[in-house]
Amino acid sequence: MLAYIARRILLAVPLVFGVLTLTFFIIRLAPGDPAALFIQPGISPNVAEQIREQYGLNDPLLIQYFKWLGSVLQGDFGRSFSRAQQPVFEVIAQALPITMTIALLTLVANFILGIAIGVISAVRQNSYLDRFLTVGALFFYSMPEFWFALMMIILFALKLQIFPASGLNEIGAESYGPIGFLLDRLWHLALPVTVLSINGAAGIARYVRGSMLEVIRQDYIRTARAKGLPEKVVILRHALRNALLPVITLMGGSLPFIFSGALFIEVIFAFPGMGRVTVEAIFARDYPLIIANTFISGTLIILGNLVADVLYAVVDPRIKL
Repeated sequence: MLAYIARRILLAVPLVFGVLTLTFFIIRLAPGDPAALFIQPGISPNVAEQIREQYGLNDPLLIQYFKWLGSVLQGDFGRSFSRAQQPVFEVIAQALPITMTIALLTLVANFILGIAIGVISAVRQNSYLDRFLTVGALFFYSMPEFWFALMMIILFALKLQIFPASGLNEIGAESYGPIGFLLDRLWHLALPVTVLSINGAAGIARYVRGSMLEVIRQDYIRTARAKGLPEKVVILRHALRNALLPVITLMGGSLPFIFSGALFIEVIFAFPGMGRVTVEAIFARDYPLIIANTFISGTLIILGNLVADVLYAVVDPRIKL
């Protein structure tokens, strides 16, 4: 197991490096000039030229690439163009915990809700409840997250005024105490996590339903029932564990969708997370910050896929990594 994990990590290094290299060239070939951010009315045009020279933007592209490569190999991703020369990892250190909190809460809600809906649909196959849940899952699965987020804000934040429309905490939430501050943070996260998890849970429910229908027709399930075991034990202990095998592979694959969804959700709900930082960096042509965000996102996605592979072997001991 440890040898397999080490091999996967070693193989991930050139993969991440390739993604960063591709990102480096794509963002520099895109139209736009980072120095334009500093050009304001009344400022001499020579200032823009001095900024380009300071950041090395006047160098040939290959020279820029090798300078960037030398810095990255030393663990230095540079300083942000648009954030007063702040080191990019300081910017990410402030934003990453917010995105990780949203992603983890969404991941847990995805699988709990998706597995529950899938199991109920499979056990009550062809019933009205099964058809209602299947149609509902397809409806939410096909719904764009950004549009769903706006509709949820209009309904629950503006009309019913149940949840806040934006922000991580109320102004002055520090005075609530540690528990009050945490509850206020969770209350602000409820709406965006719901938006992200409903869409993901709908897709997982379809996989769980199909897998459960295949498993409950197996001979060992009939044997368990013939022994007189309660139906809950048959479904939850015998059928569900084997039905989750193909679903576990979705755990790692769902991380890219959660991160891409968080990009829009954080902008809509005004959260200072990785998604919002990335959007602002793209508009500002902040090359170091864009590449650093790509590095963090790519690394987390690769680690998510690795965890999914390891969990697959844990659930099914017949699989040897």
